[in-house]
Parts: sequence; structure tokens; C-alpha cells
Amino acid sequence: MTTGTTEARPGWLEPDQLDDARDRVPMVYVEAVPVRVDHLGRIERIGLLLRPQPDGTISRAIVSGRVLLGETVREALWRHLTKDLGPDAEPQLPTGVAPFTVVEYFPDPERTGFHDPRQHAVALCFVVPVDGTCAPSQDALEFSWLTPAEALGHGVVSELSAGHDRLVRRALAHCGTAAP
Repeated sequence: MTTGTTEARPGWLEPDQLDDARDRVPMVYVEAVPVRVDHLGRIERIGLLLRPQPDGTISRAIVSGRVLLGETVREALWRHLTKDLGPDAEPQLPTGVAPFTVVEYFPDPERTGFHDPRQHAVALCFVVPVDGTCAPSQDALEFSWLTPAEALGHGVVSELSAGHDRLVRRALAHCGTAAP
């Protein structure tokens, strides 16, 4: 796979095949919390998308998407970051592909607090510094850079879906940034 492409590769499941697979096995996802950092690597801004969700609502979210058959985690991370943030985003992928956390999404919102009405999914979650210009693409309606205090303020937290507010808190804690 060419790492700069955002096109879906051959072998992508047809909608009915994907629904059947979702009914039978957990799906593997990558999720990325885009950040701007200062010269010491401290988080100054968190990037959030405004996008339609699987349940038909519109809410704020982090970068997220499935890992395709034959695709490495690094390739999936790159594909989703450049697809959602645009080709000029310049994400700086981590040198190692160890996630800062792993979360499980379930159709039952009470099970883990991470919710996906379509499926059971396991997500490998990364904090990714982004240096370039971000512009929402694909199905994203808007992209905003927010301070940690803004991202975790009541107004924005109420707009985050699927447990992403908890994921942003975990990302900040992992990076040594105190949540406001």
C-alpha cells in the first residue's frame, strides 16, 4: 500500500458483507487525538472534528476508522489522519505503534461507556502531533483546534460522542497534561 493515499483499496467489504461481519466479530479500529505541541512536546491544542455519527446525529469526534485487511496499524493511522484532516495536515506518526490506550465500543452504551450502535469494536488509540494545515475532508463538516480547557469545557464535552470526552481526558493524562 502507498502510505500517502486516501483511497479505499480493493477488497473493501460490500455493505451487506460488512453488516454480516459486524454481527459476528469485533472490528479493529485506530483512533487518533490530533494535537499541536510546543517545543517541549506539551499539548497546546487538541483537534476535534464535527461530523455525522452512525446514529444519524452530528457531534464532535476524534479521528477514527477501521483497519483494513492487509493494512498495518501505521498505514491505517496515516490513511485516516490524512483522509479526515486533509492532505496538508502533516501528521507526525509515533515512532512506535504502541497505543496510549485500547478501548472497546459496544452497542450497549452501559457496557464500557464507549458506544457504537452498529457493532463491537476494539480501538487502538494514539496521540498524534500534527504540524500542517488541517481542513476537514470526507464526511467531516468542520475541524477546530481547541485548548485542553476548551476541549474539556462543558459545552464541547456535551458535543463529543461515543465516549470521546473520556478518551480526550485519557490522552491528556497520558501526555502529562492536567485536565482542567
